[in-house]
Amino acid sequence: MNTFSPFTRQHFADFERDGYVIIRGFFSPEEADLIYQTSTEDEIINDKSFDFNDSQGLRTKLALWYTPQDDIYGLYSRSARMVEAAEMILDGTVGHYHSKLMQKEPKKGGAWEWHQDYGYWYNNGFLYPEMVSIMLALTEATQENGCIQVLKGTHRMDRVEHNIAGEQVGAQMEKVEEAMKQHELVYVELQPGDALFFHCNLLHRSNANLSDHSRWSLISVYNKVTNKPYKDEPASCYTPIEKVADDALLKAGKKGIAAEADFLSKDKDAEFKEEIQ
Repeated sequence: MNTFSPFTRQHFADFERDGYVIIRGFFSPEEADLIYQTSTEDEIINDKSFDFNDSQGLRTKLALWYTPQDDIYGLYSRSARMVEAAEMILDGTVGHYHSKLMQKEPKKGGAWEWHQDYGYWYNNGFLYPEMVSIMLALTEATQENGCIQVLKGTHRMDRVEHNIAGEQVGAQMEKVEEAMKQHELVYVELQPGDALFFHCNLLHRSNANLSDHSRWSLISVYNKVTNKPYKDEPASCYTPIEKVADDALLKAGKKGIAAEADFLSKDKDAEFKEEIQ
């Protein structure tokens, strides 16, 4: 029997207060390891991944796609526990904006600047910050290997202006520095199977991975279907998700992604810089 820790009303209250919540064991270690082993062996994921440079020239490798399918990653983002948690947070039916596999390799995995996800999704045509990200740790995430850092409660600041920093889009540092005087900095250290839920206006960043250990994670972004963008974005973001049972992932086994999945390409530079964060 597959066991996991569900998203509860108390988790929702904590999310509303802090802009994020951590659920230990939201996926079982077996599930997290299955996704990790599949992704490390997935030739399509490897082929569609690209390097994304920070301001120091270090790089994070990642792959991003939009419409969830019946592969192991799609079954993860379509699982009842994920969709129902997103629906509780956003108070309504949700669509899948995108998922991304983040691959911070040892000694060279790049940093991410302080930013809000809605700082650029707003420019993609989403009028309202009715979006939430759920990040699953596939490997251990520690301060040493560049875990996410959040400024607790900064989702209440609403959207701040963002500027280009290397290949990244970072929040205006004047605002960040003032926020750091008033909001607690939290290092989100996770074990495989732990999940971080965070508001699209929460300020967050991560350091480079200069350790000897990889940090891999899988992030799915959900959008309230009534928050349909007025710009040309994939229909999956405003189409209700077809949920699957929570045991579907384990039943599927090592089922990698299809080559025809709608991946984001770094060759589309303008689109890439807006979507990738």
